[in-house]
Amino acid sequence: MSDQAFQLIAIAVYLCAMLAIGYFAFKRTTNIDDYMLADRGLKPGVAALSAGASDMSGWLLMGLPGAIYLNGLISAWIAIGLTIGAWLNWKFVAPRLRSYTEVAQNAITIPSFFEKRLKDNSHALRISAAVIILAFFTFYVSSGMVAAGKFFEASFGWDYFTGMFMVAGITLVYTIFGGFLGATLTDVAQGLLMFAALIAVPIVAVIQMGNLGDFSTKLTEVNPDALNLFSSFGGDANWFMAAIAIFSTAAWGLGYFGQPHILVRFMALRSPGEAKTARRIGIGWMILTAVGAIATALIGIVYFAESPLDKSSSETVFLLLSQVFFHPFVAGLVLAAVLAAIMSTMSSQLIVCSSALVEDLYNIVGRTASPKKQVNLGRLGVLIVAVVAALMALNRNSSILDLVGFAWAGFGAAFGPIVLLSLYWRKLTATGALAGMLTGAATVFIWGNIDPLTQNMYEIVPGFLLNLLVTVLVSRATFKANEVIEDEFSIMEKQVAGV
Repeated sequence: MSDQAFQLIAIAVYLCAMLAIGYFAFKRTTNIDDYMLADRGLKPGVAALSAGASDMSGWLLMGLPGAIYLNGLISAWIAIGLTIGAWLNWKFVAPRLRSYTEVAQNAITIPSFFEKRLKDNSHALRISAAVIILAFFTFYVSSGMVAAGKFFEASFGWDYFTGMFMVAGITLVYTIFGGFLGATLTDVAQGLLMFAALIAVPIVAVIQMGNLGDFSTKLTEVNPDALNLFSSFGGDANWFMAAIAIFSTAAWGLGYFGQPHILVRFMALRSPGEAKTARRIGIGWMILTAVGAIATALIGIVYFAESPLDKSSSETVFLLLSQVFFHPFVAGLVLAAVLAAIMSTMSSQLIVCSSALVEDLYNIVGRTASPKKQVNLGRLGVLIVAVVAALMALNRNSSILDLVGFAWAGFGAAFGPIVLLSLYWRKLTATGALAGMLTGAATVFIWGNIDPLTQNMYEIVPGFLLNLLVTVLVSRATFKANEVIEDEFSIMEKQVAGV
């Protein structure tokens, strides 16, 4: 049997397992709360692994190793920023959001939480938030489909569209029928697979390559700056711009506070107190997988020293090393880990889009439906978003990294400050939140499409800061005491005290 056949068998086993998990979740989904939030019943480990897997996507297994391979540890600042941002999110947002979304009339989506928290009877805040979710996530889902098509094209020589539609179809099936629970459980399996692959590849590679001391020497011979986190600081003339570049890269961490597909995992925890356990598991997973990805890239610098990979193939360093050091079937499981990263993110985003369509746009106009009909409408919402994303993905030349970075900045700048202020500031108003949210989203759209600006500073930074400024100023100007808001805020604080 050929190596490629072994690899395809491994991927087929993985894909069948994902469908089986989706069927398991389907049998346990009966109403809209089940479909959108698993009836707030996630255990800490499940929530943590699900959040990590849906967050990292293919960037962790391909993007980060490729950047480290080309540039050395200077490119690790994005991982450092993300890890810090994730820890802060679990520490300061997760317990309060879990409590407050239930206290505020059991909100099951981020847009509905904004409305119920701020008592916005106009629905303008909720509708605007839902539209922003649909706009940015459609691009995000499309980027995952593009990545899937390119993955099969590069790994097996398949036609781009064949690979894209196969992965999109399987992800769609288990998401449509399994809902949030299906997406979450598959995320756990995918997170464990990603973890195993990122730990195993560098360990086996180092063992087979020999002495670790010799490896370090060879690494610095090939690239003297490979282990230098501050290699951009080449002299007094450019230190300021280098510092700005590092800050801009690390600022990816700001995005965590506004990512709906991650925040919804906090909302689905069984209790606010379990956020602490989930944080430890999630951050532990994140640190170890990031270290594995970085170590793999550094090993690749040495292993491919005589025949270096060019820029276009640098992102395959993780896949190439797995094929060198493992049996073809095991290498196929490593390839499946890349698919796992892509599919876990897509499924989580599709569920959030579905909730925006059904819970925040359909139900808001006063239409009532039976629990079964609401679930079916949720499934229809997943299908609609997937079809639109697939049409966008027909353009195979789309830049995956640019789409992901743009969507990440959009959510971080539009929602991040509003989430934080909702949880920590009693005087936030619906008018202030709406003005700030639209300012953040507009800033990302404008800044992100002006090359001289986006090349020097990631658009999330100005978007986040302007949102924060506008929200505070407008809220101060429009604040009126509301006894219900005060009571709910106090209940939330009592529930999370000591967490």
